[in-house]
Amino acid sequence: MGQGFGKDYEQGEGVNTTSNPFIHEVDGGRRHVLRCTTAAVALLMGSHTLTAHATTAAKGKPLGFTGVPASSADALVVPPEYDAQVLYRWGDVTGMAGSAAPAFSADASNSWQEQLLQSGMHHDGMEFFPLDKNPRHGLLAINHEYTDDGLLHSDGMKTWTADKVRKSQAAHGVSVIEVVERAGVWRVMPNSRYARRITGNTPMLFSGPAAGHALLKTSADPAGLRPLGTLNNCAAGQTPWGTFLTCEENWNGYFSAQDKPNPDEARYGLRAKGFGYRWHEFDERFDAAKHPNEPHRFGWVVEIDPQDPTQTPIKRTALGRIKHEGATTTLSRDGRAVVYMGDDERFEYIYKFVSRDKVRPGGYRANQDILDHGTLYVARFDEQGYGRWLPLVHGEGGLDAAGGFASQAEVLIRCRQAADVVGATRMDRPEWVAVHPNTGEVFVTLTNNSSRGKDGRLADAANPRNDNIMGHIIRWREGKGRQDSAVSRIDGDASATEFRWMHFALAGDPNAGKAEYRGTIKGDMYGSPDGLQFDAGGLLWIQTDISTSVMHMGAYQGMGNNMMLCADPATGETKRFLTGPAGCEITGVSFTPDRRAVFINIQHPGETASERGDPAQPKAVSHWPDGPSGGRPRSATVVIRRKDGGVVGT
Repeated sequence: MGQGFGKDYEQGEGVNTTSNPFIHEVDGGRRHVLRCTTAAVALLMGSHTLTAHATTAAKGKPLGFTGVPASSADALVVPPEYDAQVLYRWGDVTGMAGSAAPAFSADASNSWQEQLLQSGMHHDGMEFFPLDKNPRHGLLAINHEYTDDGLLHSDGMKTWTADKVRKSQAAHGVSVIEVVERAGVWRVMPNSRYARRITGNTPMLFSGPAAGHALLKTSADPAGLRPLGTLNNCAAGQTPWGTFLTCEENWNGYFSAQDKPNPDEARYGLRAKGFGYRWHEFDERFDAAKHPNEPHRFGWVVEIDPQDPTQTPIKRTALGRIKHEGATTTLSRDGRAVVYMGDDERFEYIYKFVSRDKVRPGGYRANQDILDHGTLYVARFDEQGYGRWLPLVHGEGGLDAAGGFASQAEVLIRCRQAADVVGATRMDRPEWVAVHPNTGEVFVTLTNNSSRGKDGRLADAANPRNDNIMGHIIRWREGKGRQDSAVSRIDGDASATEFRWMHFALAGDPNAGKAEYRGTIKGDMYGSPDGLQFDAGGLLWIQTDISTSVMHMGAYQGMGNNMMLCADPATGETKRFLTGPAGCEITGVSFTPDRRAVFINIQHPGETASERGDPAQPKAVSHWPDGPSGGRPRSATVVIRRKDGGVVGT
């Protein structure tokens, strides 16, 4: 996901300077560092094969579509037996009942008031919620991660005004739209009683252990209970009780901090002038020097009920404050909610939350506080394929007043520092998490980390390559890996505090000049894996986020544009399903319950290497999806279906 605007704003080395030991420093069995050669990669892949992993999965499923080649074309390319339909573009009307329906202005001259009624920019994580169990009629909740102000305004940032700040804030957040399919064509419903836009200025609530804490209080909200807005909404999740979890990722970039940030600000990457959004010039709450607690009000998982447009979104503090990439929810064996989350930055951590209470029937009303009570854990990956979940609980593991944490609220607000203290494993940019619908296995994408191997931060078993520009995918099974005869499967209880892990794939190009860039993929090559989702049949869908600063260059020269692939987790077979237009990221994936349609997002088509467009030449890189006659490239939601109406991917 977006890290900022070009090298001037890139969080190059990461902000985790803790002295936490790496895996090879913890495990006495293999203290040496494995240098990344082909032989070392083979050793790492085979050193802890999880027999339980393989045997509980299906024997393998053929990937029933025609794979597409890598492409650098400015087009969305899908298999010939599929159709792709653009459904909801930046600037399209959201369809709120009783509201105006302003058309998109190709020259980006729409006002901020009009933007409030239109689709936001840079679509990202997304979930489909069927209405009345109808797979062809439902709601889409769609994240809008960030804005390219070079394209959002007619003259870009040549002039800068309060109205431009308001428009940028209005283009962030979430859309909830009502969609229906008729005769094979999907459309966004107008005048929908469900449709709404949630933005950077939408009133919200805090709940959970940190709500009302002094660190969340501001002059505008002295009670510390009513934050304003949600930002940099990246990946997402759907709960078993029917709500949408949207995740605040690189929120730090919107704040201008003091020239020398304090240690807590530095740990979260705050800096003077942020990523260059310049909101602080006209919205004082984004000046952290004047309002030092305002940054504490971002970095949370936000729960939204898509079926109730009057519901106030809630920031669930029990899930911790990090740069949340996603919130994938499953159930423990005894029916409690388990939420997996990645912190998307170099050398950051993987988390999970286990609720105190069981999920109750009755939807959101019956489970309104289930995410407020429970235990937050952070992962430690040990050698030989073992791992442990370390509790982030006040009074345990050094998380006490003597360690700088006066309460559980402070553990959650300073979640990264708490994870540092307990000794979590520093990972290569943890992103999306997916849970196999049949086996309960958990998969996570580690997008890349070119800083691995520098300054003593060497490769280890879980992150086995220095200069890891390609990324990898790890899988694990919860529990100790013992046969549980009571349920006739191998542990797999999501609430377990131990796990067994292995690599699913090291991404790369098999023809790359360096061994560490070649990877171990069984099938079509890819790099920088990001989006990750299982369909109900157990096929794994992988989406990539190759940065435009490296796309088509160096080791990425032959890989083409970003793509989505399908993999069989039982065999590792991987096939490319689609490629995106120039300059885009492929992200957001959600299936209808019958798997006859899949929704995906094309984010930032036409993005330049600096991540900010030139308003004088808005179509310099791409003119997707509106073609040469369009005014500028537009992020969009796309729906894909088989021409014969069959199940996608089979």
